[in-house]
Amino acid sequence: MSEITNTSKPPYYAVIFTSHRSEGDNGYGEMAMRMIELAAQQPGFLGAESARESLGITVSYWVDLESIKAWKENAEHVIAQEHGREVWYREYKIRIAKVERDYEWNKE
Repeated sequence: MSEITNTSKPPYYAVIFTSHRSEGDNGYGEMAMRMIELAAQQPGFLGAESARESLGITVSYWVDLESIKAWKENAEHVIAQEHGREVWYREYKIRIAKVERDYEWNKE
């Protein structure tokens, strides 16, 4: 995920997932790719951006709160959430924000 997501016209919602990982991969990379793949199939998903150094941040964009709730309750995502708490993360925080305005600049 190295591209900046081209979202729809506001308003829309952002789910901001900030985390510190546990040691070792333990299948994390594969599951993270699967979760983005699966999220992209969900109604209301607009895209996602992610960066990781010592602190990881993934922002996913959604049309509405109902879409976010449906994603949170997706059966495969629920399994990944449980595994995340047990194995992959030392800590995480999730924030949900309504995007009321966005703008961009591109040198090209």
